Amino acid sequence: MEIYSDSYFMNEAMKMAKIAFEENEIPVGAIIVCRNKIIAKAYNQTEMLTDVTAHAEILAITSAENALGAKYLTECKMYVTLEPCVMCAGACFWAQLGEIHYAASDPKRGFSRISENLLHPRTIVKSGMMAEESKQLLDDFFKKLRN
Repeated sequence: MEIYSDSYFMNEAMKMAKIAFEENEIPVGAIIVCRNKIIAKAYNQTEMLTDVTAHAEILAITSAENALGAKYLTECKMYVTLEPCVMCAGACFWAQLGEIHYAASDPKRGFSRISENLLHPRTIVKSGMMAEESKQLLDDFFKKLRN
């Protein structure tokens, strides 16, 4: 089995964010990996689904749980292009995700602005990989929206 790197998986999440951008959704992408295999891919779909909870992380968690036939994702890693919001951090808590890797910080709505304790105590958090690329995609999206 080929072993993939964290940067490979974050790049896959970025591909999902670019799909969201093209579909006029806030460009956030998420993937979930279990035992070095991608088991879920998602991007924000709040406009398409007319659902404020249709964030990339929520959709990826649901897809991963369906793929595994289990509600806990303790052996899984999520790669997401933007720091999860409080709602998504809560979903990550209940799913007991093993690791969360996020690219760009969200200074307005990111979970860490509220409390680091929103995630499960065993969840490992890593941030900053591809942060500039993610932030640029978000900036481009909101610039396009304003024009």
